[in-house]
Amino acid sequence: MESHEKNVFTVGHDLSPTTTDIVEMKPAVNGVEAGPTKKLKDLDDLLPYVGDFGWYQRILFLLMIPYSFFFAFVYFGQIFMTLVPEEHWCYVPELGNLSVEERRHLSIPFVDGKYDKCSVYDVNWTSVLQNGTLTPNPEWTVKKCEHKWEFNYSDVPYETIASQQGWVCDKDDYPATAQAIFFCGGIAGGFIFGWVADKYGRLPALIGANLAGFVGGLGSVFTNAFWSFCICRFIVGLAYDNCFIIMYIVVLEYVGLKWRTFVANMSIAVYFTFAACLLPWIALAVNDWKIYTLIISVPLALAVLTPCVVPESARWLIAQGRIDEAIKIMQKCERINKKKIPTEVIEEFRVTATEIAKQEQECKNYSVLDLLKTPRLRRHSILLVIIWMSIAMVFDGHVRNVGSLGLDIFKTFTVATFTEFPADVLLILILDIIGRRWLAFSTMVISGIFSFLACTAPVGIASASLAIVGRFAVNISFNIGMQYAAELLPTVVRAQGIALIHISGYVATILTPYIVYMATIAREIPLLILGALGIFGGFLCLFLPESMGKEMPQTIQDGENYGLDQKFWDFPCCNRKKNKEVKNETRY
Repeated sequence: MESHEKNVFTVGHDLSPTTTDIVEMKPAVNGVEAGPTKKLKDLDDLLPYVGDFGWYQRILFLLMIPYSFFFAFVYFGQIFMTLVPEEHWCYVPELGNLSVEERRHLSIPFVDGKYDKCSVYDVNWTSVLQNGTLTPNPEWTVKKCEHKWEFNYSDVPYETIASQQGWVCDKDDYPATAQAIFFCGGIAGGFIFGWVADKYGRLPALIGANLAGFVGGLGSVFTNAFWSFCICRFIVGLAYDNCFIIMYIVVLEYVGLKWRTFVANMSIAVYFTFAACLLPWIALAVNDWKIYTLIISVPLALAVLTPCVVPESARWLIAQGRIDEAIKIMQKCERINKKKIPTEVIEEFRVTATEIAKQEQECKNYSVLDLLKTPRLRRHSILLVIIWMSIAMVFDGHVRNVGSLGLDIFKTFTVATFTEFPADVLLILILDIIGRRWLAFSTMVISGIFSFLACTAPVGIASASLAIVGRFAVNISFNIGMQYAAELLPTVVRAQGIALIHISGYVATILTPYIVYMATIAREIPLLILGALGIFGGFLCLFLPESMGKEMPQTIQDGENYGLDQKFWDFPCCNRKKNKEVKNETRY
């Protein structure tokens, strides 16, 4: 979710590094490294003077922990509020003095080897009890449940809002609808907090998003009807994923280029994954959905302390013309890292920052519609939207389908979620070797294939293992997705383009709860759909140009011409080897 990623709001200045941003250091003089030799072009060029990953950046990296937890709680939390035990049946109040087994045996039709979940015999139970009858008559008529339900809590050992309010039978789509409404909140939050982030700063947006999650979560505890619960979940959805991504972007700004991949991936691989793996065990430990909801909602209020420990985005400050404030932050960074920025460098940066502020104003003349004005860029933009929608649906579908795999949902969720860690570590190791295009293609297709295989395997360990491999593969695809988009879109419309792609993913995920709901018809249906989406999205990746090792496009025309020199079967790892051989030959 590195990329769970990357930008939900319109950023003032592009954060993604280019391959030309590698800083050349002067030789050491008297054992002291001098600053960069090249002219300061942006904030990234100032970072070597203050420290790429000193104590200041390490503290910021650690400060990502609570926001990673908030993100996991917001995104996954609702799953364990709305679980429904597999076995449930109609409750007959007149039979309250009988044992559970006697009550179920007498009142519930037994069909195809199991008790009916939604029907009850339509008889006068007072007369039945007076006659001493404890065995049902097959000729009795049947009707739908009129009262509440009873549940076998062996698989979900606590009462959830779904079991409490009877979201079963005719209402068994309620959990899916509530989850879809949560994602509608995510769409609204993307626009609302995107506007706040641009107008008032990143920190107000970060605080506002987390407070929305806090208020909505707190309200969820006191709901007593379906639609009031949905309204509260919509409010929580406003926080998704603004409650973390804004912090993620701000921290990456202050980290040197060579450390960004590490910080971006490890914050997700370690912090987010650990928090997500905790969720089912919190639910089991407290054994009460309301207390569980409070535990995962109240901590979000701590975000009000953000300005005390987190700096405002220097790039946003520069874009607003507040250059002195940005310089003060960099000077604080320099002090904590025990570095010293030469006075002439600060003055040079002040001039550069003024130019950047002017460029930001010029970029406002462009809109996302400019992506559609030229044929190749239009094709790439549409492909990026469709691919990201496919990735988002496959990822979220696997997250929510764990309950249909035939094993303990709490353990299965934990194992499936833990795959985020090896996926992120593997991505760090191979992304800049294999490249974006072929890696996105292969992982999406692998996810699709294993989803199909999970359909054919027996329910239980075999099916769950195959589905978890599919989840592992799509984790990698997810973490490539937005980085790939950022590298392909031109600078002048990059922020707007990324926001469009990201929100398109939100729109797509509205459907995933209903895809997972189809398991009530046949357990194979969700996996078949996820498999088809994975393979479809994977093959679409092949129609995008490779961006590894390439300078990112700056203008619309750069975006139109991007990748014209590439062939369909180009492999970056092979090209790198050929280039190395050519260089070696030219030495002799």
